[in-house]
This record gives sequence, C-alpha cells and structure tokens, in this order.
Amino acid sequence: MLKISNSVELAEWEIELTAIRSMGAGGQKVNKTSSAIHLRFDIKRSTLPDFYKERLLALSDTRITKEGVIIIKAQAYRTQEQNREDALMRLKQLIVSAAVVQKARRATRPTRNSQTRRMDAKKRKGNTKALRGRVSD
Repeated sequence: MLKISNSVELAEWEIELTAIRSMGAGGQKVNKTSSAIHLRFDIKRSTLPDFYKERLLALSDTRITKEGVIIIKAQAYRTQEQNREDALMRLKQLIVSAAVVQKARRATRPTRNSQTRRMDAKKRKGNTKALRGRVSD
C-alpha cells in the first residue's frame, strides 16, 4: 500500500516490481544477484482519481510511455530493499508533483529603471568591444 495523500492510496496489485541485475562495475557477486528494481505502473488501469490520471498523462516525462505506463529503474543502492523503497518514493514524488497546480503568471511590464540599467549595460559592453578593434596610427 503506497499512500499518496490523505485520501489517495495505491494498492499493491497496481504496482509491478521486478528485480533485475544492476548495471555498473562488477564484483564477486555481479552475475548472481538481482539488486536493481524495475517498477511499472499503468496509469490508465490504476485506481487513481481522474484528476491525477489526466495530469500524469499530460506530463512530458521520459519515464512515461505512450501507452501510459510509468517505468522507473532504481539501482542506486546495493540492496534490493533499498532500491525498492527508492523506486516507490520516486513514483510517489512523480504523482504528487503532477498534482501540484502551477500559479498562473500575470504579464508585467519592466520598470523604467530596469530598462535604463539594461541600456547602460549594453552601451558599456559595446564600448568595451569597440576598444578591442584594430588600433589606427
């Protein structure tokens, strides 16, 4: 059971966790242990509220496939349990971040002082570059 918020929880059957061999430098147990975790979460098949589903499917994240499946590979830690926790935390962060509604930006005009500072800086930069030219006799 993965708790997203006070009212939203994901059941264990919705999250598919598989152990795979981790990438990276080898050691004595490199070809024997499967310490990395491959997490798959189908957004469309899940019991998430429609608001969460729409927001997740609208994201342009490389971890979300065209079919609406979130794929997370966790291999930062040496143990399978730590990688499992890491994958679940990353899934939770992705879902929570999709639910955050961005504040609408109001267009504002630059102040007169900021415009004059910008123009002065441009003039100084132009003068510096003009001085770099060829010296005439």
